[in-house]
Amino acid sequence: MNHERKAISLSQDIDTDVVIVGAGIAGISTAFFLLKHTNKRVVLLDKSKLAHGATGHNAGQVVGAFERPLEELVGEFGFEKVKEALHDLHSAWRLIDEMYTEANLNILFSRTTRCRGFSNSHQVLLALKDLEIEVLSGLPQNEFLISDSAPFLEVIPSTMKHLYKLVPHEEVLKKLDTEDIEFHAAVSDQAACMNSALFCQEVIEYLLKKFPTRLNLYENTLIGKIVLKENFGLLDAGKHTVHAEKIVLCTNGFEGLEIFNDGGLAIDKKFHHTVMGRVGYMSGYLEKTTKPPTALAYFIDDSDPSQDDPYFYLTRRPHGAEDEKHNLVCVGGPEVAIGDREEYIYDYDYPEKMHEDIDTFIRRTHYSDAEKKINYEFTWHGLMGYTPNRVRVIGSEPKNSALLYNLGCNGIGILPSIYGGKRISKIIGGQNIRPSIFDPKG
Repeated sequence: MNHERKAISLSQDIDTDVVIVGAGIAGISTAFFLLKHTNKRVVLLDKSKLAHGATGHNAGQVVGAFERPLEELVGEFGFEKVKEALHDLHSAWRLIDEMYTEANLNILFSRTTRCRGFSNSHQVLLALKDLEIEVLSGLPQNEFLISDSAPFLEVIPSTMKHLYKLVPHEEVLKKLDTEDIEFHAAVSDQAACMNSALFCQEVIEYLLKKFPTRLNLYENTLIGKIVLKENFGLLDAGKHTVHAEKIVLCTNGFEGLEIFNDGGLAIDKKFHHTVMGRVGYMSGYLEKTTKPPTALAYFIDDSDPSQDDPYFYLTRRPHGAEDEKHNLVCVGGPEVAIGDREEYIYDYDYPEKMHEDIDTFIRRTHYSDAEKKINYEFTWHGLMGYTPNRVRVIGSEPKNSALLYNLGCNGIGILPSIYGGKRISKIIGGQNIRPSIFDPKG
């Protein structure tokens, strides 16, 4: 990141067509497609600095997926809408290529294969059902390997035999880059690794140069209140006010933000109280560049299948240094829920317990020399916003169309944010778009 870049705060009242609140990857993507596909004037605001929220505090794993079983989504929305949503998410691979090409970016985007490892029958059956729905939706069939010595083979329905291949246990472990015999199955899909904060910085620099009269970025500008009128909105930025025809919230959805719908039903309680904040903890270390980029997830065994399966995730991507090249290995997994209205402290101390949990896992599962001390160069945490159904919210507020959303990390945020930016640009551009599982609820 360019730490010499000067951040400009809002210093006067302004009037614009669209104001975007949140300058992370969702806000940057929304600005990109709005500026490209409409003639709107755009103002981008952030209470901190560009990409210093969840966008700058992740492991850089890029995948087109939901962090919720697809069978549950089909039960809630129906197969056809889930099928369309899967294709929508996968369309973001083309969109990110479009952003890279048009902005002439030369920062690393390491395309790879994500591999998820499973340790019990509950996890495997959910993953096979996901794969079945993906195949029925017309997506390519991902490779699914199961150890021929797995203890749960007899519980897998015969109707699913076409979805997986039985292989020696060693082949599964090799695919997962582990020697931990707990894992008996692995499924692969398309993935990439990136520095999403650096991506945002480079894209915004391109946009400011290409659209100097239509784009303004103001950082360190806290919005505490939004008042919605019939055809516009007002944002309270302390000493100054922003007037805009459309307001797009691209935050993590867990903000101390009051929203007043003048003359209509209240929005504030529904908006804030239904988004759950979760703090994810991550650690990173450097290793010599002897292995290619990768994205891995390890679903560890849990005796209570009714709970969300706990898992650790890992990315490995090039991390340049002047003297020699290294890979940066980022590992995460531990999470802590934030209570309603509880404030998240961005510079809060990193709990030793979280670091110990990550260190214990990585030594057992991935690190090649368990006896050798791991020198963690980085430890960090980031705030994620989880919507009630773990589906990103993209679209107009049903109570007042002056307000739109592109929010809800739900643990997997990069590609959904980019797709959300394109969808928002279509809505504000006046296109008729089909109903979607991403639509805000009334």
